[in-house]
Amino acid sequence: MKYRIALAFGLAALSAQALASAPCLQKQQDIQREISYAEKHQNQRRIDGLNKALREVKANCSDSKLRAEHQQKIAEQKEEIAERRRDLAEAKEKGDADKISKREHKLSEARDELKKLESRTY
Repeated sequence: MKYRIALAFGLAALSAQALASAPCLQKQQDIQREISYAEKHQNQRRIDGLNKALREVKANCSDSKLRAEHQQKIAEQKEEIAERRRDLAEAKEKGDADKISKREHKLSEARDELKKLESRTY
């Protein structure tokens, strides 16, 4: 029994690793999952759009291109954080408590988004 559990965990880990090394395959599976969800809810417009997206991914997707796009998104998000920091410093200079609070919140959101991007395995 213990061996079966260990084997199941091992296979799950290998499949997760294989998906991480093949971003296009992961993207196709994500779209397939969305198609299944749309079919359950009988959303034909969504199904049509997702099928089109799936065809395009199958025809045009390359792992290196996806990785490069992901790195670009990370770089853009880091620039967003730098901009938010500048906005916060400017608000602190002016001493407006309301603006400081808003800028801190926006900076926090930008940092959270960066963490999400960096946690993806492209």
